[in-house]
Amino acid sequence: MQETINFIKSKINDFKPELAIVLGSGLGAFCDSLDGVRIPYSEITGFAPSTVKGHKGELLFCEIHSKKAVIMQGRFHFYEGHSLGATTYPIKVFKKLGVNKIILTNAAGSLKKDLTPGSIMAISDHINFMGSNPLIGENDETLGTRFPDMNDLYSKRLRDVLFDCAKDLNIDLKEGVYSALTGPSYETPAEVRMLALLGASATGMSTVPEAIVAKYCSMEVLGVSLITNYAAGLSDVAPNHKEVVEMGKVAGLELSKLLHETIKRI
Repeated sequence: MQETINFIKSKINDFKPELAIVLGSGLGAFCDSLDGVRIPYSEITGFAPSTVKGHKGELLFCEIHSKKAVIMQGRFHFYEGHSLGATTYPIKVFKKLGVNKIILTNAAGSLKKDLTPGSIMAISDHINFMGSNPLIGENDETLGTRFPDMNDLYSKRLRDVLFDCAKDLNIDLKEGVYSALTGPSYETPAEVRMLALLGASATGMSTVPEAIVAKYCSMEVLGVSLITNYAAGLSDVAPNHKEVVEMGKVAGLELSKLLHETIKRI
């Protein structure tokens, strides 16, 4: 950890980020107009390589609407073969750098007919179906307590700001529960029906481990899903990653606009 921190600080000097943003599949365009220090994951000690198409695989340190931020252009996934500790390692690094708020975005499949592709969903809570927890193992007391509370994991305060911004921008923002499975295979129609019965609105293969670690690190968390497709059984079209990336590029423009306005106000 200290090697990672020292290396990053050698690149960013006295820059101290207060906000972290994690961008999901196809959402990299959010950074296109931003200038700052870019560091490829491949150069950072302790960071795994990002292998997923649609993920650029670099950190961007920049000022955005007068706030100092670090942006992950692409994330690490459990299905790539990384441990949950490796997938959430950057979140712990951000905490050590001074981050106290984090925005987690993802591309997700809809579990409900009325949550149509192209919709934006504020995450109100999650269901962890990944079969493990990123906090398993020896605890680092400098980061958080051994048994962290998960109430209000997805900050109601930040969601209220998000909804106010959506109203002002005339964006039809939805809200729901996100369920995370390991992937990389998409869910079966039976699994989709199960998840919907349990109260989930959307499903994906990320975000939940990062959110758990961020809450453990006492960060305020905002989670946002871009609904890119219907999950299996809800549509005649089988889910596929190309569709996810393409929808991310199209509908991601509206999400980018919403995120920019939200960042101004938080």
